[in-house]
Amino acid sequence: MKQILFVDDKPAIGKVLSVYLGKENELVYFEDPVRAIEWLNEGNEPALIISDIRMPKMTGGEFLAYLKSNSLFKDIPVVMLSSEESTTERINLLEAGAEDFILKPFNPMELKARIKKFL
Repeated sequence: MKQILFVDDKPAIGKVLSVYLGKENELVYFEDPVRAIEWLNEGNEPALIISDIRMPKMTGGEFLAYLKSNSLFKDIPVVMLSSEESTTERINLLEAGAEDFILKPFNPMELKARIKKFL
């Protein structure tokens, strides 16, 4: 069973993902990237990270930059979620190292299909 770290300030989305991804994967959920970083620094190494972009304390872009600049986490695939349709933001995140970008609201089955290639 693969471990997926999911970071989003909306717990309802975490619940939806646990229904669709939780049967085949272990889903670890945090409402903010700061706590997720603490968890990662405790020695946890998920197979995949899914992160929202708009969050308090730290943006998804800042979280992605932290992950990709850290030798321990830089090889973990990261999929970004956002409700904003900004092509510029999408390009910036992909260039910064995100493996994929999914627009909210998303179809949970599409997300499941997209992340399968990273697991």
